[in-house]
Amino acid sequence: MQEILQNNIFPLLAGQVGYLIGSLSFAVIISRLMGLSDPRSYGSGNPGATNVLRSGNKAAAILTLLFDALKAYVPVLLVMQWGERYGLGEGSAALVGLGAFLGHLWPVFFRFEGGKGVATAAGVILALNPWLGAAVLATWVLVAYTTRYSSLAALVAAGLAPIYQMLGWGAGPVAGVLVLMGLLLVWRHSANIKKLLNGTESRLGQKAAGAVPPADSSKKHPHGVGPHPHGHSHKHPKSNSKQKGK
Repeated sequence: MQEILQNNIFPLLAGQVGYLIGSLSFAVIISRLMGLSDPRSYGSGNPGATNVLRSGNKAAAILTLLFDALKAYVPVLLVMQWGERYGLGEGSAALVGLGAFLGHLWPVFFRFEGGKGVATAAGVILALNPWLGAAVLATWVLVAYTTRYSSLAALVAAGLAPIYQMLGWGAGPVAGVLVLMGLLLVWRHSANIKKLLNGTESRLGQKAAGAVPPADSSKKHPHGVGPHPHGHSHKHPKSNSKQKGK
């Protein structure tokens, strides 16, 4: 019975926990907390750090990037460090990472409207193999810096990640998970690929229209559109019908 739990039940439960944690869409959560528009409503419509950056709020984008990576990094690292006593090895850790990645793509808490998984995939890779993660991140930074296209950098890094793994550490469950995540990343970037080919893809830092919620216009000035500014004063022309003094 113990062997069945360790070989089958525990890895599946760990993968499900990874999926639930991955379903926390921090792009939406952080945007709401910081009073920004839902990132699914502007730019690429993707709830991820790159699209949040298009709101012009760098702090929100950095926090989104950090937490999207951590939600995969932490559970995978926990399994890598302490899962052995429960029969959870490297394969189970890879399964947890895949669960977190799938949760980000199709989050159960956000109507299955998820992101593209770049930061979450990075968190998975860094936890499974820090050296591999460093190589993949260096690839992303190099491509993003030279081209200013986040999507292109993600595609190149996703394609090279399983190659790095197999060349440096051999095939296995980690390589299999990297191949699957890479294929899903390419599929999720299909619209970006078309834009790259057409030359219409947005570059890093390019602000998107509609990214910031409009100012409250419930109190409109009677002589124009928009809120009535504090301390506003102007002279109105005197009526010509005013009677002149005798």
